[in-house]
Amino acid sequence: MKPVTHPILLSDDPTIDQALRPTVWSEYVGQEKIKKNLKILIEAAQKRNEAADHVLFCGQAGLGKTTLAYLTAKELRSPLKVTSGPALEKMGDLAAILTNLEKGEVLFIDEAHRMNRMIEEVLYPAMESRKLHLIVGKGPSARTLSLDLPPFTLIAATTRENLLSGPLRSRFGATFRLNYYDPEDIKKILRRSAEILKANATEEAVNILAKASRATPRVANRLLKRARDYAEVKGERIIDDKVALKTLELLEIDSLGLEPQDRRLIQIIIQKFNGGPVGVNTLAAALNEDKGVIEDIYEPYLMSLGFILRSAAGRLALPAAYDHLGIKRRGELL
Repeated sequence: MKPVTHPILLSDDPTIDQALRPTVWSEYVGQEKIKKNLKILIEAAQKRNEAADHVLFCGQAGLGKTTLAYLTAKELRSPLKVTSGPALEKMGDLAAILTNLEKGEVLFIDEAHRMNRMIEEVLYPAMESRKLHLIVGKGPSARTLSLDLPPFTLIAATTRENLLSGPLRSRFGATFRLNYYDPEDIKKILRRSAEILKANATEEAVNILAKASRATPRVANRLLKRARDYAEVKGERIIDDKVALKTLELLEIDSLGLEPQDRRLIQIIIQKFNGGPVGVNTLAAALNEDKGVIEDIYEPYLMSLGFILRSAAGRLALPAAYDHLGIKRRGELL
């Protein structure tokens, strides 16, 4: 008999991202405090034979909010129904989902901050008292219909916690904020992903890709896939430091993970506005970029590196940004 071998995952395989996603707690690297609190929440609910409390995950894109939702549902041994804020356009959309929930099921709403306020109003009694209030009919003949919902757990994920209304946030029994990952955790993720992808990566390559990953697992896996592509096209058997560096060069990503738009943002603050302070609206116009993209995508990582500072007067470029881009500060000798 021929030995059974695992198929090599191709870069365009639709299951590749799913394959890289952890399926058990032991495979999920990082966010240790959140995992400990989640385990307590889950075990307590199971001992009481109750539905777990509603959970809100906050944090930048790619940090593992969706993965935690799947793992939580799996630990609860409950089916997971998935939707997103933009998909819930009408109250009827959410009502249809809620009325089809079974006892103990988990409902996951991604990008929850993009739900409109009318949808949120329906969620309040559903989360708090397991009631669904519907208005039947129009005008003088309209009446309110109240339906009982089975015990369920709502898990919501958002990259913009500030856009969620106060009443909705207060109805979550637990709120967890995911932080950027430590370098060692990113390296562990890269080693695991390389093993799944059947990619032979040296420790030097892992270090280079980890440093350029923006402390984010999704970015780390993306860089690893691109490095694997480059190695395969160039006939390289392993992903070494040269392959990793060449991959970053082709993607125009520097050693700290800054992309062209990140560097351009810093350069505009320094060169056009003398290092700041500059308002975000002015910065968005100069960068020809949406204000929300600057606040949600670029600034969090740049602030974590100590490159820019948000102040009441606007954005300031810090000395580390000058040093990284090789730009002399005012008054500094050439």
